[in-house]
Amino acid sequence: MGRGSPSSASAGGEPPALGEAVLASIETHLRQRELRREELYQQARRLRRQAQTTMTRLHVGAAEPAELASVRTALAELADRLRREGRADEPLAHDALQEGVEASLLGAIVYRQPLPGPSELAVEPEPYLLGLGDAVGEVRRLVLERLGAEELDAAERYLRLMEELTQALLRFDTSRAIVQLKPKQDVARALVERTRGEVVMARFLARARPPGG
Repeated sequence: MGRGSPSSASAGGEPPALGEAVLASIETHLRQRELRREELYQQARRLRRQAQTTMTRLHVGAAEPAELASVRTALAELADRLRREGRADEPLAHDALQEGVEASLLGAIVYRQPLPGPSELAVEPEPYLLGLGDAVGEVRRLVLERLGAEELDAAERYLRLMEELTQALLRFDTSRAIVQLKPKQDVARALVERTRGEVVMARFLARARPPGG
């Protein structure tokens, strides 16, 4: 075996070991990542709670514009943090981003404002589309609320919006490895069909009801 080969070079001494500095730097890295993950988790948890509360208040007409603005700010901050710190821990924030988008879209609908896109919410298209899928269910709630109040014209307007949002969602055909969109599309399509039937039935019953009944 030639001079300088690994076997001959180490034959007369101890094999090399990892230095303490290397091991200490790895420990520091792992501790810092654990801290970042915990901070990210707490930030995402706050956004989820805030978005859910805001959507509940939107449905009962109690939400203020400032609440919606606060959700959009928190959403943008969380998305920016993921961009700055990398995507390794993105699953921790996945649901929060989705619900932040959902609440932002619902707020725009309730306040009759143009629906914001991903760039306006400072999020990536993937969580935006998932939030859009869930927003269809929130619009269904608006339809049912209008039906309960016997406001059929308003219910039909929200049904048309459900149909438009669903058609927008169905436009996208992409791999599940990129975004799990297919389940959202299937649910949205089913909700539209169910809601359309409920609105048609409500209209039929209203026409069949005797005047003053």
